[in-house]
Amino acid sequence: MHEGKLKHNLHLHLLVFIAGFTAILGELITIDAFPLVWFRMTMAGILIFLYIRIVRLKITISLKKLLQFLGAGVIIALHWITFFASIKEANVSIALAMFSTGAFFAALIEPVFYKRRIIGYEVLFGILVIFGVYLIIDSEIKYLTGIILGISSAFFSALFAVINGRFVEKDDATIISFYEFIGGVAFITLYIALFGEGFTKDFFLLKNTDWLYLFILASICTAYAFIAAVYIMKFISPFTVMLTYNLEPVYGIVLAILIFGESEIMSTNFYYGAILILITVILDGLLKNYPGLFRLKKE
Repeated sequence: MHEGKLKHNLHLHLLVFIAGFTAILGELITIDAFPLVWFRMTMAGILIFLYIRIVRLKITISLKKLLQFLGAGVIIALHWITFFASIKEANVSIALAMFSTGAFFAALIEPVFYKRRIIGYEVLFGILVIFGVYLIIDSEIKYLTGIILGISSAFFSALFAVINGRFVEKDDATIISFYEFIGGVAFITLYIALFGEGFTKDFFLLKNTDWLYLFILASICTAYAFIAAVYIMKFISPFTVMLTYNLEPVYGIVLAILIFGESEIMSTNFYYGAILILITVILDGLLKNYPGLFRLKKE
């Protein structure tokens, strides 16, 4: 029993490590954010479709659900586009630190979707997150564009998580993701066709290393990581999964420093701000799931 629990926890940490490695791939891939996400979602969508065929899941849904899932796909596409754009404009450390602000946005968005009032400590934590972001901006103003893109990415991530949370209450998560990827690919395709350079021959002429990194991103970091995350929640509580995923920026930033060296080493205030944001996110998770530890009434 203990060995089985250990195995699943190690698997969970592997998934978090993979999530952190996603940012590394974003730095290594040389193409811009829009085509990068187009290739990622297209390739991952194909892989998930193959998985659906293998396990014989029913993909027929109502028109209303289809439109909802496609719309959510646009949101997750915007999240990934702004995330990778943040890496391109700044670096991995900035993008991941800003990504940690997602919990703050979720605290603002959840009351709207779940029709509950904002909890008092969420306001306090929001102020702490804002202060953490201020420390980062104050010390790394040269990366302001990347910081704004990273915060935008966190907002879209939180919005998607809250919306998707309602979807998975009634429908299979794999089917939902399949249609969301279709929606994301359709959105980016339309954008590239109207505002980009179009799908020319050069669009598909990528470096061999880019193809390799994109395949890793789409297969291991997207299709596998998603399916495995759904599987792991059968054995580990959602709270443990959520809390563990807060280590994603830590893994990613450490990896970035090891791989890219001095370009990822930031000022002292950056790390103060990043640690403050991370601690706030962890405390928020503890209060929401174990309010008795702090003698607060659970909402």
